[in-house]
Amino acid sequence: MIIEAVVSLVNTVLHRTGNAGKAEQAVDVFRSRRPIVPDANAKIDAETSQGDRLSDAIARIGGSWPFITGFVLFLILWIVGNGVLLGTQDRFDPYPFIFLNLVLSMVAALQAPIIMMSQNRQSAKDRLVANTDYEVNLKAELEILALHEKIDRLEAQQAAMLAHLSAMRGAPG
Repeated sequence: MIIEAVVSLVNTVLHRTGNAGKAEQAVDVFRSRRPIVPDANAKIDAETSQGDRLSDAIARIGGSWPFITGFVLFLILWIVGNGVLLGTQDRFDPYPFIFLNLVLSMVAALQAPIIMMSQNRQSAKDRLVANTDYEVNLKAELEILALHEKIDRLEAQQAAMLAHLSAMRGAPG
């Protein structure tokens, strides 16, 4: 009885907002009294390919301070080595460092799409987690509505019992 009152209320509210599919799923799970959502991280990890893991690792390394520090040191060594330390005949990339520009362009051309792939995967993961949060919140709201309905019924029963006891006390006996 309580579950049906909550289901009726939920159907009325959610069908007006255009979330009929979510409403039906939440109501079915609510009626079955089982957990609503599997672990989103486990689902994503199961669907992750080797290339996805590689792009995540490259993005994690490429966006870190140790990488930036190491890359700056590499640039300084390249410039100092080719500009000052090596003699004019031994320089393999004299100023304006055209070969260095080529290397930097290739690194950027390869690193940018790999980082974007990782960001797209993170975005998909965030969407799944947000959807999971919504479903959990919806079920929690259903549970709260059911508890309110139970408390209202208990209060009504208690008021009826008190009225009956008061009537019995006041009756001549």
